[in-house]
Amino acid sequence: MDYKALAQQTAQEILGYYQDTSGWKVVKNSKKITVFSKSSKKFHGNLYRVEGMIPESTSKLSDFLFKPENRVTWDKALKMYNIVLKIDSDTFICHTITQSFAMGSISPRDFIDLVSLKHYEGNMDVISATSVDFPAYPPSSSYIRGYNHACGYICLPVQENPAYSKLVMFVQTEMRGKLAPSIIEATMPSNLVSFMLNVKDGIKTQKIPSRHGYHHNGHSSFLKKK
Repeated sequence: MDYKALAQQTAQEILGYYQDTSGWKVVKNSKKITVFSKSSKKFHGNLYRVEGMIPESTSKLSDFLFKPENRVTWDKALKMYNIVLKIDSDTFICHTITQSFAMGSISPRDFIDLVSLKHYEGNMDVISATSVDFPAYPPSSSYIRGYNHACGYICLPVQENPAYSKLVMFVQTEMRGKLAPSIIEATMPSNLVSFMLNVKDGIKTQKIPSRHGYHHNGHSSFLKKK
């Protein structure tokens, strides 16, 4: 598989979601974080858009989100996050296992995702992810294997205050298993708000490496078994 080409295609899809201003409806607004949704064109479920402001520069925010080190210490949705194949300095494949959530009604899932970081004009960074088949890590009986359709983050500077960044996240996770869509729709917005709050709290305490140093990270998978 041409992972670099797939990573470029996924980044373009994320940019397309960002530029798409039609059909979004607000499903949650809490603590200065807004969650929107619309029907996904990829599967029978929703595409979520989450927006918030982060008190950090865009370069440091994207490095923080992309690097894998200590990911599970701040991303409370994950119990494991491991890179299984490094393709180049800005592209890798990771294996993640999520925590259960919604008071245990959604059991842990695992995911194999291709993650990449792309830089664009205007100091905008796009971190994109999409699930891939990776024979070295086949599905196991321990977890339901979920599937992340094109998802990721867009980090861009706030013009009036470059010490702040706007973070826009897109999530369209196919949980699989026997979950009723109503359970996912009822719990996902709050879960996404929690993730954004974890980013705000985590970036305050994490040491952000230089952009010229080694860095990696992924997107956030949210999920479980039923």
